[in-house]
Amino acid sequence: MMEIDFMTRYVSPINPAVFSLLGIVLLGIGVFFTAWFFVYEVTSTKFTRDIFKELLISLVAAVFSGFGVLFLLLCVGIYI
Repeated sequence: MMEIDFMTRYVSPINPAVFSLLGIVLLGIGVFFTAWFFVYEVTSTKFTRDIFKELLISLVAAVFSGFGVLFLLLCVGIYI
């Protein structure tokens, strides 16, 4: 077993000081893509809809919103 004196401390790859800014920016991008998806669904007919475009927009919105929520949780001190 290694002694504690010889172990290196773990350092986060992202500075915790930017968690709040990163969370707000990522959530803003996620809200933008969510709104784009909503407008696309409301304005298109069933004949002009494209399933791949719907899946792509919803995937991008989900990824950005998910990471935005993650960083906002880290910002307020809920470490998951």
